[in-house]
Amino acid sequence: MPLNKHCIGKQYPPVEAAVTLEAIQNYARAYDHDNPFFFDSERPGGIVAPPMFGVVPIWQSIVKVVTDPEVGADLLRLVHGEHEVEFIAPIRPSDVITSLASIRSITAGATGETMAIAVGARNQRGESVQNTVFTAFIRTAGGGRSETDGREGEAQRGEPAAAMTQEIAADQTFRYAQASGDVNPIHLDANIAKMAGLPGIIVHGLCTMAFCSKAVIETVCGGDPLRLRRLRVRFVRPVLPGQTITTRIWPLRETAAGKEFEFETVNQNGRAVIRGGLAEVIGTAKRN
Repeated sequence: MPLNKHCIGKQYPPVEAAVTLEAIQNYARAYDHDNPFFFDSERPGGIVAPPMFGVVPIWQSIVKVVTDPEVGADLLRLVHGEHEVEFIAPIRPSDVITSLASIRSITAGATGETMAIAVGARNQRGESVQNTVFTAFIRTAGGGRSETDGREGEAQRGEPAAAMTQEIAADQTFRYAQASGDVNPIHLDANIAKMAGLPGIIVHGLCTMAFCSKAVIETVCGGDPLRLRRLRVRFVRPVLPGQTITTRIWPLRETAAGKEFEFETVNQNGRAVIRGGLAEVIGTAKRN
């Protein structure tokens, strides 16, 4: 059954989630990011959450949408298509985050349907901390999205300004599931993953995106996560446990507040797993 387009614009009740130091640090460990901003309590300004940690307190808002019977999404055919986050203010231990989700759009294509979910998040003081657009792709039977590897685009851009290669551990999906709350069995159970038409357990798209955020922070942000203001990706190929990924970053344009960079991430065979990557980096971080 197709998705119910009458649900476009539907808004969902707010979801409240408390943030703990343990949750922040477990999330950072789940994608191997030992940045002192996340662990050093003596650092001026104190501990802040990794930028991509914001998915944790808003996750149940996203779940409410994709499991809504009125929407009618088949979860075994659902994959994460695109994700974009605007990082407005840092999330800190003891914050209480309230998120509100709504369905922005539902569109049909030759190989499936796309649903964009907008989620706004505020802290206990009513301050906006993040705005997210989660785009789900629901495959038709036998459907998929054809993507080129993007090597031609790399040739046009020339040598990257920065690059980082990262190893995906065998237990990465289990650590990330526990830290993020995303326990979709395609990331944990090989049999269910194969039932869904996948080669086996695949890494969470948001875990791959977290690895991308690490690459951006540790290179073009100079190790300061508060300088990352926006991150956008398109997921084009699953990452498997045990693989190696490399994120390559190119300068794109100057902005009023800093710079924008484009990036892509490839696996050890040079095949793209992330395309259309965009990172906005500001010159001076907001420290509130």
